[in-house]
Amino acid sequence: MHEMTHAEMVDVMGMDDRARFGMLAFDRLEHLDAGGQAWEAKAWYGSDTNRLVLRSEGERSSEGLEHADLEVLWGRPLAAFWDTRLGMRRDFGHGAGRTWLAFGIDGVAPYWFELSATGYLGEGGRTALRLEAEYEWLLTQRLVLQPRAEVEAYGKSDAEAGIGSGISEAAIGLRLRYELRREFAPYVGVEHARRFGGTADFARDAGEAASGTRWVAGIRVWF
Repeated sequence: MHEMTHAEMVDVMGMDDRARFGMLAFDRLEHLDAGGQAWEAKAWYGSDTNRLVLRSEGERSSEGLEHADLEVLWGRPLAAFWDTRLGMRRDFGHGAGRTWLAFGIDGVAPYWFELSATGYLGEGGRTALRLEAEYEWLLTQRLVLQPRAEVEAYGKSDAEAGIGSGISEAAIGLRLRYELRREFAPYVGVEHARRFGGTADFARDAGEAASGTRWVAGIRVWF
């Protein structure tokens, strides 16, 4: 076979690593047993080597928006199953809004654990770290059990935002979903969250609990 141009390879093999694709996914879109809603969403557009990524997670109560963030990131592959992220994050909700420079990595570890680690640099020498891990256990072809854990830490206290230095909050949850289609799956689950150190003190001063367990019900959907 003669040496082919890129266009000929795409035509013959049906492969084009420069083609552009996009997706919008709500990994969590749920109602909380005490009232309110929570979400975790991601959208991306681009090729296998360069992508624009939008990420957001947050929570609403009957009193309004409790907390939320929006990240605008540029993604590039680092290795097989691993991508780097670089961009900005903006916080919303109660307390002072903050803007951060964001940088991190996410991907799939051995045994198919999905991991994400993101560091943040903010004004006034503020720093933060968010670690996330989840796993999908296929009980059947449609029934999936998903454990999930998240930890947040901050380099210095921020009284306006109700955040103390060190590990501020950790959450661990378990969700059971039924995939009516791969793109649409209702689920139920339980999640336990706990605040630590100065963050727990700020919560108590505001009349909030430092820890709690809640039941959730929602849908996982992507387009």
